[in-house]
Amino acid sequence: MTEQASDGGPALRRETERVVNEIAQGLRTLDTGVSWFSDLVPTRQQTVLQEVAAYTMQAHITAADGRAGVARSGVKPTANPSVMICMDPPRYGFAGLPSDEHVNAFRVLVSVFSVADTRHRETYCKGTCGHAWHNLPAANEQP
Repeated sequence: MTEQASDGGPALRRETERVVNEIAQGLRTLDTGVSWFSDLVPTRQQTVLQEVAAYTMQAHITAADGRAGVARSGVKPTANPSVMICMDPPRYGFAGLPSDEHVNAFRVLVSVFSVADTRHRETYCKGTCGHAWHNLPAANEQP
């Protein structure tokens, strides 16, 4: 398992931000992101789920984003994480799900974030974006 800073602090947040934004921008596949996530110990997975839920909330997801993200995630629409993100308003208690649902929760959250963030980059930030996380350089796939 991959160990991060003992408190799950800034190093893990930066890594999570990088991985999630690389997936959203097509610089990393969802499957390689899931592999990274799966290598984390369960307590780190919970921390990452909280971070990604916050990114998703900040992206101001719509119901349509939720449905499109679930479809993209490969997770059944009836699975708990899928149902939670498609509620109006969405529920964000993904870290509180049983550990056997964490991978599905990560897949759903990142997929929904990808849909919403792409919409945001193509509308609000098109041609004028100064957000560093919207302008990532192409990177090699990482396991």
